[in-house]
Amino acid sequence: MPSNAIDHAFTARSLTGAASDPTYAGALSFMRRKYTKNLKGADAVVWGIPFDAAVSNRPGARFGPQAIRRASAIFDNDPQYPFDRDLFAALSVIDYGDCLLDYGNHQKTPATIEREAAKILRSGAFLLSLGGDHFVTWPLLKAHAALHGPLALVQFDAHQDTWFDDGRRIDHGSFVGRAVRDGVIDPAHSIQVGIRTHAPEDCGIAILHGHAVEEMRAAEIAEAIIARVGDRPAYVTFDIDCLDPAFAPGTGTPVAGGPSSAKMLSVLRQLGALRMVGADVVEVAPAYDHADITAIAGASVAMHYLGLLAGRERR
Repeated sequence: MPSNAIDHAFTARSLTGAASDPTYAGALSFMRRKYTKNLKGADAVVWGIPFDAAVSNRPGARFGPQAIRRASAIFDNDPQYPFDRDLFAALSVIDYGDCLLDYGNHQKTPATIEREAAKILRSGAFLLSLGGDHFVTWPLLKAHAALHGPLALVQFDAHQDTWFDDGRRIDHGSFVGRAVRDGVIDPAHSIQVGIRTHAPEDCGIAILHGHAVEEMRAAEIAEAIIARVGDRPAYVTFDIDCLDPAFAPGTGTPVAGGPSSAKMLSVLRQLGALRMVGADVVEVAPAYDHADITAIAGASVAMHYLGLLAGRERR
C-alpha cells in the first residue's frame, strides 16, 4: 500500500497518485479520487448526473452514479488493466460529486446540466459524466459543442434514440435526432455501435447493428469507428444497454442479442486515435442488477475512458 491513510477521497493531498483504502472500506468517490469542487489543476473531472425522469421503461438510473462509484473501488491501488500502469501517476483526476437537480421541475433539468457542464469545461478539464438516463447526454453535447463546434458522436447503444422530438421533450429516446437537427453533432462523422432495435430514421449516422458487431472482431469495430470519425472532435457516449443483458441486467431497457463487456471494452481500449473531447456512461439502474454486474461494467467503461486519457498524456 502507498500509505496508511484511508478515506482518500477526502484526505488526499494531491490530485495524482494511487489511494491506499481497502477495497471494502473508505469513502466511495470514483476510483478514490479526491472529492472537490476546486477545478484548478484537474486534467479530468468525474461528475454524476442522477436523473431518470426521461425513461420509457424502467426507472432507477438516478442511482447509477452511486453504483458506479461503489463498483469502481476495485480498480484502485493496483496498475489498471489493460493499461498496465497507475493511471493517476501523471493524470490529475477529481470527483466533482453530483449535479443538483430539482426533482419537481424537470423542465429546468437540461439547462442546469448544460450550465454546470460548461463551467467544468471552461477550466480546460476533460469531463467524464456518470448518468442517469440517456437524456442527460443532450445537454452535455450542447455544452461540448459550444466549445468545440459540431461533434462526431460515437454511441454505444442498443437503441438509435432518434424518435420523434418536438424540441422540448424530456425523453431518453429522441435526443440524437434533436442533436442532428440542431447541428450539435455531425452525422457524417458519427456512428452507433450495437443497435438492436428499429427507429423511424437514422439521421445519416452510420450504424453497426448488433448482428454485425457479433460477427466483427473488436479491432475491426474500432477501425470502423476511427475511420468514420476521422480527426473531428468526438464525444463518446456508452449506454450500458449496448451490452447483452447477460453482462448488464441492471438497466431500464435491456435488449437481448448484444455484445459482451469483454468485447466492448476491447473496442474502447483501441480508440486511442480518437480526438475524444468528452464522454459518459449512462443507464446503469442498480435496482435491477445482480451482484453489481452492471455497475462493474459501467465503472469499467469509465475507467477505460481515463485509460485513454492517461495514454494521451503519456504520449
